Amino acid sequence: MAKKESTYRGKSLDELKNMDLNDFIKLVPSRARRTLKRGFTDAQKKLLLKVKNAQAGKFKKPIKTHCRNMIVIPQLLGTNIHVYNGKEFIPVEITYEKLGKYLGEFTTTRKKVEHSAPGIGATKSSAAMSVK
Repeated sequence: MAKKESTYRGKSLDELKNMDLNDFIKLVPSRARRTLKRGFTDAQKKLLLKVKNAQAGKFKKPIKTHCRNMIVIPQLLGTNIHVYNGKEFIPVEITYEKLGKYLGEFTTTRKKVEHSAPGIGATKSSAAMSVK
């Protein structure tokens, strides 16, 4: 069985890496398209500069960012970015499946609530237990 080549909307990974941003904008969904047409914010430009330096080998530390509203573009492919979730930095490996999505989609900000045993006074029977 032949291995299927990775593509994003009919474009191979090599085509995506060499693609201009304006051509990539035409491939992404409408919400991401409108965001990219407005241009990058200062925080997003800073993140892109860090990624460019890391790919060139100048930036040794892991790339950390608070910029959860950054859309994954082909220039970010193959990098490992640590995205802040409100408490800690969660590592996110950028692959072709994540193109056109926001970085914040890959780091959840809320955890599942886990309760232990009920506290004193939570139920009528627990009030009797404290008297013993």
